[in-house]
Amino acid sequence: MKNRRPTLQDIADRVGATKMTVSRCLRQPELVSEPLRKKIQAAVQELGYIPNRAPDILSKSRSHAIGVLIPSLTNQVFSDVIRGIEQIAESRGYHLMLTHYGYSPDQEEQNLANLLAYNVDGIILSESRHTERALQMLKTAGVPTVEIMDSRSPALHQAIGFDNVKAAQDMTSAMIKRGYQHIVYLSVRLDTRTLQRQEGYQNAMLAAGLEPQTMQYAARSSFSVGAHLMTRILDELPQTDAIFCTNDDVAIGAYFECLRRGIKVPEQMAIAGFHGHDVGQVMSPQLASVMTPRYDMGTKAVESLLARLEGEQSFEPVVDLGYTISTGGTI
Repeated sequence: MKNRRPTLQDIADRVGATKMTVSRCLRQPELVSEPLRKKIQAAVQELGYIPNRAPDILSKSRSHAIGVLIPSLTNQVFSDVIRGIEQIAESRGYHLMLTHYGYSPDQEEQNLANLLAYNVDGIILSESRHTERALQMLKTAGVPTVEIMDSRSPALHQAIGFDNVKAAQDMTSAMIKRGYQHIVYLSVRLDTRTLQRQEGYQNAMLAAGLEPQTMQYAARSSFSVGAHLMTRILDELPQTDAIFCTNDDVAIGAYFECLRRGIKVPEQMAIAGFHGHDVGQVMSPQLASVMTPRYDMGTKAVESLLARLEGEQSFEPVVDLGYTISTGGTI
């Protein structure tokens, strides 16, 4: 049997204020005098008060919650984005309702339904493609959305990210300029962004009169996947002199497989990744990678969402935050 939870009235009785004043202090502390605010905060801590969002949900008022859907909890790419979102949301009195869907459109649809059932005020999405039911739910809910990680695909309301095609094309061109001609693209997960990067790689190869070659793997990216694909390349495509990986996880795994086999990087095999993970930037030689603004993407996404919740009518439908090509020491 659940214990009886302390109520707003319990706090009000303890500090000698009205329930309405306590509620106001918890929602907008700056509206309550400092001495009373300190008393209320102390009572909240002593009683172990847990806010009850149910009345807000039932009355369809603001929940002060932002729903965030991400495809992976283990990928550093998204942990950096979440850190940016959280930094701004918490400072503005909003909390996050976070869910992941493992790159499955059907799971994204189900998780979106769960978030909308809690009357979240806005949604941050990590994909640009959604099921028909997901699109209908968002239309019915009428909440503002931001889609991150991709500035190229059409957005529901607003996209904040970077051009994956152009970024991959620029990295591949940088490798070609270094003299590599047998560059293989390692395509993992096969989601929209991975395929966009494949398109950019192919554009650069064809523009240079070179033959594009892609090695695909449907599982999520990881160090072990990178090592496995490096083994396949050495066995199946021995003429390969460089690889461009859809993610730094794959690139680092491939690098360690080269290290294990005594293959010199970049002298015998050049390696480039995507996203600029911390581990790749501190290893020696430093991993060549497309450096993406993941933390800034998170802060910009939630700032834009909150501005629209506060009545801002005009906003840029596409915000391209750009990227940087770092050639490091592996190409």
